[in-house]
Amino acid sequence: MTRIQILGTGCPKCKLLFQNAEAAVHSAGIDATIEKVEKIVEIMKFGVMTTPALVVDGVVKSAGKVLSPDEIRRHLA
Repeated sequence: MTRIQILGTGCPKCKLLFQNAEAAVHSAGIDATIEKVEKIVEIMKFGVMTTPALVVDGVVKSAGKVLSPDEIRRHLA
């Protein structure tokens, strides 16, 4: 099962990235969990300086921008 984490403090862009990740998982038909990481201390452990960020299976795939569902799906393949 793929583990997707959205790093961000709950801003509108972070919420949009979470929604886009849900759409990407649904359209790709993959088995994945999606979770929000909102605590600054936890976000800092990933070395991310700008949010929102997308993490797939512990690897930061994007930071500082909102990826579209298609862009996220490419990181899941």
